[in-house]
Amino acid sequence: MDLTTFLIQCLNSVQYGLLLFLVASGLTLIFGIMGVINLAHGSFYMIGAYMAFTLASLTGNFLVALLLGIVLAVAFGYLLEWGFFSFLYEREHLQQVLMTYGLILVFEELRSILVGDDVHGVAVPSWLAGSIEIGNDMSYPVYRLFISGVCLALAAGMYFMIQKTRLGMMVRAGSTNREMVQSLGINISLLYRLVFAGGVALAVLAGMIAAPVASVYPGMGSSVLILSFVVVVIGGIGSVKGALVAALLIGFVDTFGKVFWQQAAGALVYVLMAVILLWKPEGLFKQGT
Repeated sequence: MDLTTFLIQCLNSVQYGLLLFLVASGLTLIFGIMGVINLAHGSFYMIGAYMAFTLASLTGNFLVALLLGIVLAVAFGYLLEWGFFSFLYEREHLQQVLMTYGLILVFEELRSILVGDDVHGVAVPSWLAGSIEIGNDMSYPVYRLFISGVCLALAAGMYFMIQKTRLGMMVRAGSTNREMVQSLGINISLLYRLVFAGGVALAVLAGMIAAPVASVYPGMGSSVLILSFVVVVIGGIGSVKGALVAALLIGFVDTFGKVFWQQAAGALVYVLMAVILLWKPEGLFKQGT
């Protein structure tokens, strides 16, 4: 492998890892802070991809579609938490798993009714359709750099919000001791609703920006859900920083695994998880970091 090819694979690894982080960060917030095992989280990624296809077709502008999608995702997450997830906080994990699996079936059936079972594609916006020359005979798509830039900006924003703001302080406190936060006069129900809406919006946004570089197809959230749980476990439950580090590790292991050892590439991610859990059973970082 020459230097140019190695650099392109590194860029692919970072882009894939950051996109995975965007999905997993929402999951780690919901799972780590609210204590809910949400198997339907991968469906939000799928919904985002179909929203990108539908809204881009209706508006003719991908950026407008993104903005509309984020607003709709926040509203959808807020209502979903109010109508379903708010009843799960005191329930056993088995009941959470059963209800969220039921939501997967509902979302898949609604997707089939509303948009059918065909595979769709979303065009890359014309202003992001170019490429950057790397070396003498290779180039890298600008849109993939755009994905990485969006994910990095959101990662920085989440870190600032969680670590440096009053809202973040309340979120961290609520994840540690819900009853104490309530006794201080903080509306923990509203706080959880906002966290859940934000987690849903992150997964939907990931699906929307991934749509132009991947096909939009039924059940596309399943593999993302599994990898997102792997990210949460490796990084540490409830740690956004851990989700970022773990997602980047998985991005490099998966990408270079497919280059050097394609037959075993699918298993390498889980080998990585096993090795890290043997070293640090609680994950790389503590909750709230």
